[in-house]
Amino acid sequence: MNLKSLTINNFRAYKSETKIEFDQLTTIIGKNDVGKSTILEALEIFFNNQTVKIDSSDANIHSSSKLVEITCEFTGYPSEISIDTSSPTNLKDEFLLSNNETLVVKKKFDCGKKTPSVDIFIVANHPTEKEVSNLLELKEKELQAIIKSKSLDSKLKGNPTMRRKAIWESVADLKLQTIEIPVSKPKEDAKRIWEQIDGYLPIFALFQSDRGSSDSDNEVQDPMKAAIATAISEVQKEINDIQKKVKEKAEEIATNTHNALKEIDETLASKLDPKFNPPTPAKWNGLFSIQLDTDDGIPLNKRGSGVRRMILVSFFKAEAERRLKSTSKQNIIYAIEEPETAQHPNNQKVLIESFKSLSNESDCQIILTTHSPGLASELPIESLRFVSHDDRGNLKIEFGDDVFSKIAKTLGVTPDSRVKVLFCVEGPTDVTALCSLSKAMKAKYVELPDLTNDERVAFILMGGSTLKHWVNQNYLKELGKPEFHLYDNDVNTYQASIDQVNNREDNSCGQLTQKLEIESYLHKDAIIAGFDIEIEVPDHLNGDGKATPRIFAEAYSQKVGLPNTIKDTKAKKFLAERAFQNMTAEMIEERDLNNEVKGWFEKINELLN
Repeated sequence: MNLKSLTINNFRAYKSETKIEFDQLTTIIGKNDVGKSTILEALEIFFNNQTVKIDSSDANIHSSSKLVEITCEFTGYPSEISIDTSSPTNLKDEFLLSNNETLVVKKKFDCGKKTPSVDIFIVANHPTEKEVSNLLELKEKELQAIIKSKSLDSKLKGNPTMRRKAIWESVADLKLQTIEIPVSKPKEDAKRIWEQIDGYLPIFALFQSDRGSSDSDNEVQDPMKAAIATAISEVQKEINDIQKKVKEKAEEIATNTHNALKEIDETLASKLDPKFNPPTPAKWNGLFSIQLDTDDGIPLNKRGSGVRRMILVSFFKAEAERRLKSTSKQNIIYAIEEPETAQHPNNQKVLIESFKSLSNESDCQIILTTHSPGLASELPIESLRFVSHDDRGNLKIEFGDDVFSKIAKTLGVTPDSRVKVLFCVEGPTDVTALCSLSKAMKAKYVELPDLTNDERVAFILMGGSTLKHWVNQNYLKELGKPEFHLYDNDVNTYQASIDQVNNREDNSCGQLTQKLEIESYLHKDAIIAGFDIEIEVPDHLNGDGKATPRIFAEAYSQKVGLPNTIKDTKAKKFLAERAFQNMTAEMIEERDLNNEVKGWFEKINELLN
């Protein structure tokens, strides 16, 4: 399941109900003590209540209520839930989805108690007609009694079937309304459904910035705990098989005991009902531990904070690479507070790339908080969330074009005045590819710019950008810097945009690639060097109507044994990062007989001079 949103009410500084939306990569920005960490800790309490535990002092101090509400909204929930092997069901048929067909789970914590208690609810568009509003709480015999009283089909078996196919369908107006359905108390199928859902919730791993040093330093242990949780999620089928066998044997023994008891005292036996309670995922995680030792006999927690935090960097890099080949179904959320803490700028760049790689995986989400202008400026602008106070002092969370100036001002992100030319391209993979191509060409033609380190050229991503590019773009437009636009030749409407740029009178210019797209300029040997995969690289579409990214996607997916072919966007990313870097000037010229690529960089040189 994917986390779509979090809503906090009466939790610490969040007195009124406040909602934050999440993407695959989400970055929370704001001034000190404004409530950034509170968002991550609310999620930790919702999912685990371990690294951070709910406390009696967590209710907002200005509120008369001691009830804290933390609500998470999910997409990608399971299509089928089995609470009765003879009658599987799903959340939609049980009226347990919101109006937007999302799964909304609310946890209410009573902080009026020394140790806060928790009640769990599913917030859904559910029947409120009096006679059928509580069917999830009824036992099988009670449902059968309703069916009998309504003269419905008495042959229906299984609670879900009786609810759906008989009782609910027999009511003309269910009076559907958004209500809170209690699921944590022992109330028949409501609780059983929650137990099923709970097993599908994402794994949540929180990495805080202000941990103390001890022999079991959480700063190191948490990544390893996440590794254990990840491993368990990938052998869940085997665990389920073990639990099934234990259940069968345990129930067999319980039944034999029950039958023996009947022979001794049938009255006492009638009061017993064997129930099997398998261990929760959290209990499985607690069975295992792993630790890392360093060289020279120095305990890891005695090393510098920067070294310890680099364990986190290594974990992310390894996890990003592992997940490229993973078929794990359970989602993971990595929440990292101020990842720049104690890190050299070079390590921060490693972190950023690790975050981006992980967030590109469909079953992984990254949530960050940061104070670092350097880190934030490299992140996609659509990932940014700005936390601030409104005129009345209430906390609010904003995102979109209107808040970028506020974010830039808060973090101190400033435009780069060294920029002389704007290089406008479609997306981030184009930037990576063009930087590699320019570096290769400069190795042979020294007069050409190397865009990997030339601060005079700023890339502007026309289909999305980072905060740094947004700041530069808005600032530099006012200075009238010349622009060079380069778009792929795969969209008919792009020519009109290029014509418009070429009609300007500010030296700006543009062109479409003569080949289909930037990947069409790759040499097959560069792909072999990056992936040990040999494919055809057509200039346009091949005979089957496929472009280079699609051809590569199919070959790559087959090679690594993925059940489904990766998407073209991911294929483009892989090629940009691991194939284009192997291109040489000789490869480029072999693939580009018209010297088109060299001409791009000559035009940039012309605009610079």
